[in-house]
Amino acid sequence: MVSGKVISKEKQEIVDFATVYLKGTTYGCTTNEQGIYHLQAPAGKYTLVVSAVGYESVEKPVTLVRGERMKMNVVITPSVTELDEVVVVSNGVSRIKRSAFNAIAVDTKELQNTTKNLSDALTKAPGMKLRESGGVGSDMQLMLDGFSGKHVKVFIDGVPQEGVGSSFGLNNIPVNFADRIEVYKGVVPVGFGTDAIGGVINIVTNKKKRNWFLDASYSYGSFNTHKSYVNFGQTLKNGFTYEINAFQNYSDNDYHVNAPVEDFETGRIDKDKKVRVKRFNDTYHNEAIVGKIGLVDKTWADRLLLGFTYSHMYKEIQTGVRQEIVYGEKHRKGHSLMPSLEYGKRDLLTKGLDVVLTANYNKNETTNIDTASYKYNWYGERKLLNSPGEQSYQHSRADNDNWNGTFTLNYRLGKAHMFTFNNVLNAFHRSNTSLLAKEATQDAIAKETRKNIAGLSYRLMPSEHWNLSVFAKNYDLYVAGPMATTSNQSEYIRTTRSLNSMGYGAAGTYFILPGLQAKLSYEKAYRLPTIEEMFGDEDLEMGDIGIKPESSDNLNFNLSYTKAFGKHSAYVEGGLIYRNTKDYIQRNIADLSGGKYAATYINYGKVLTKGYNLSARYGFGNWFSIGGNFTKMDARDNMKTSISSNAENLAYKERMPNLPYMFADSDVTFYWRNLWKKGNTLVVSYDNQYLHSFTYYSSRIGANKGDYVVPNQFSHNLSLSYGLKNGRYNVSFECRNFTDEKLYDNFSLQKAGRAFYGKVRVYFGN
Repeated sequence: MVSGKVISKEKQEIVDFATVYLKGTTYGCTTNEQGIYHLQAPAGKYTLVVSAVGYESVEKPVTLVRGERMKMNVVITPSVTELDEVVVVSNGVSRIKRSAFNAIAVDTKELQNTTKNLSDALTKAPGMKLRESGGVGSDMQLMLDGFSGKHVKVFIDGVPQEGVGSSFGLNNIPVNFADRIEVYKGVVPVGFGTDAIGGVINIVTNKKKRNWFLDASYSYGSFNTHKSYVNFGQTLKNGFTYEINAFQNYSDNDYHVNAPVEDFETGRIDKDKKVRVKRFNDTYHNEAIVGKIGLVDKTWADRLLLGFTYSHMYKEIQTGVRQEIVYGEKHRKGHSLMPSLEYGKRDLLTKGLDVVLTANYNKNETTNIDTASYKYNWYGERKLLNSPGEQSYQHSRADNDNWNGTFTLNYRLGKAHMFTFNNVLNAFHRSNTSLLAKEATQDAIAKETRKNIAGLSYRLMPSEHWNLSVFAKNYDLYVAGPMATTSNQSEYIRTTRSLNSMGYGAAGTYFILPGLQAKLSYEKAYRLPTIEEMFGDEDLEMGDIGIKPESSDNLNFNLSYTKAFGKHSAYVEGGLIYRNTKDYIQRNIADLSGGKYAATYINYGKVLTKGYNLSARYGFGNWFSIGGNFTKMDARDNMKTSISSNAENLAYKERMPNLPYMFADSDVTFYWRNLWKKGNTLVVSYDNQYLHSFTYYSSRIGANKGDYVVPNQFSHNLSLSYGLKNGRYNVSFECRNFTDEKLYDNFSLQKAGRAFYGKVRVYFGN
């Protein structure tokens, strides 16, 4: 047995209802009203983790000896930057335990020796599907419980990431960047101040106070892929702290695909005849550096940090939205500058009043270049065009200015009551400049949005066995920009519009038995149109300034059970999802002149989503872990009549097109600890992903047409890593898609086949 007292560092007060557990197991308890805990477990070496709402988690090594009782007091530091509840970690994926919201956490620590990025790590979460249009740096969407892309909002430490640029897409950020990733499915806490109706992904970085540290890695692999990462920082005794994060990705992306080839003599593309060809205009690289400097643990501020982020991106564009279209010179480049401010204080002015304030300004410049005088096919052959421009003749620069501010106020009244107020203000401005002529020409009408979301919630937690939250949100949106007045879109006028909506909801959780937890949540939610949906991306995406917000009734029910017996630990959960969405925003493919395509957005109407996901995981001590997820999610067309006429809608009750509806994944990991030498560990992991066939278009149209169907896919990955001196030096090797499966996510765009990667990593710190 180990027992002791948990104390707050700032005021030397006891911390009641803190969670104490042994990492990697399900042995745990909570402190009583005197801040005292008692924890029993089999003899052995463990890591003791102590965490509480509003405090930084603390980890301490502990050795339990059979028949002996030891005492260990723990001091924890207040923190108001984390929006999460207490996290109980078990084999990489865990529940956010006290939260009434349907939420999980993905622990990234075991993945930090791999070449995975944050989006790869998220595939371990139930109901999560990653959709990419190609290789490194390609367009990416995350699908969560039947909702994808813009329905799911991304945050870093509670700060929204809308408009930060593609360099900070989840498929470009290395997994080492995050300490863990929180996934809130469907209904989300007011503290995020978001308009998501599908869920929230919150990337939580390591904020533990460390004297100094250095984490550096480099990887190389197939298709001339290079990735590197370095993170170092220091906190002095006087509270002065600094941290530098830098990473880069580079790849030629010259993998083979099976595609129809255009015959330049006849101008025909035989879609039934596909040839194995190599991609040749798909190089991507990005570089980013994030610096922070400031003070921590002061009487007037727990955290006051100034930050600065710079990122650069270069992307060659191989195809349009369909793979038969090939580009040989079209490309895009851009950079982003972002200063930021973070302030947090616990018990501001009075006990129980916590405040967090963040602000940032993002200056993003993106240039699209499509000036080639030739058209290309998949053999790399080229033919002179009648007029320049492979897709649309352009050399244009989009200057995007994005301002963002968040303010969160928490007030704890006694032990059972908490009030939260959150306000997020976002302002966006885009001006376009044509660089085709000798003198640059700027569009006369800029594109602007202002978005403000305010929320208020109350949480009642009278005991550890149950709690209840109720909340309300107010959504404000202002939009201004050009609207075409002619059918050929040659003349525009400036148009504006404003809208206001109110949302509300409730969430509750109850422990039926020890380890058996039920969660139920409901929200009347709104999702405001994104910048891309209203204004496009000035290239392959066409926006609609008049598009309406989505409204949705969201209902979630979840049941989970955790059990430990000896060295064995088991975890199983199941969730039911219901979404009734109106003015559903759908991304379609539009035919342009000359056999070209672009993406458009429309308010489709009504969509009804029902489904479930299952997850199970088993662990044996610190030696073995196995688990998996299964998701079935039907998003059905709920419009009886066509959106363009009063005629009968032939797709009524059919599945929505281009949405995977059934998929699964599993993984198994073996650990050989103290192999060859004490402190050295060998880890071997295998994982797979299964995707059931689905259609690009309505199933009534595409069910029997091969070109309209994504086939069943089952891919397999294998990784091996060896760490020396308790993780100070690490080397790893990976083989992805080792059966060389043909993989597709979006229309006919094929992803990479079999690929190999190696990585070296060093970590120093205390």
